[in-house]
Amino acid sequence: MYFKGKGVPKDDKEAAKWFRKAAEQGDAEAQFEIGKMYRKGKGVAEDDHEAVMWFREAAGQGDAYAQYFLGQMYADGEGVPKDDVTAHAWWSIAANGFAQVKGVKDLLAQTMTSEQIAKAETLTKEMIKKNPKLIQKKE
Repeated sequence: MYFKGKGVPKDDKEAAKWFRKAAEQGDAEAQFEIGKMYRKGKGVAEDDHEAVMWFREAAGQGDAYAQYFLGQMYADGEGVPKDDVTAHAWWSIAANGFAQVKGVKDLLAQTMTSEQIAKAETLTKEMIKKNPKLIQKKE
């Protein structure tokens, strides 16, 4: 409600406080939202490392949008070392629930070697095998 200003004045700091409480209790949507707030510095100090941590938590529960953002962080080297293989893997997983990601992943693949793409495909399979919940949620 604070995030959107519904029934109360819009207040990013208060929204961040409540998103964080829910995120710490394992709510994937709140984890994603607090991750976005840290990435943009809305209601909290901008902190890409913190954003990555929260995106990773939500992504691990199958949140395709968090998986997309996590891939973006790896592609851009924000909060993590730049890593196209890992970005490609996260976008491959995200594409299961967020179809528009396929185009972004395909654009990245055009800049990668066939060896890097093969590594990304192997990593994707390993990640899903380790945590089948990664592909749990759909749009």
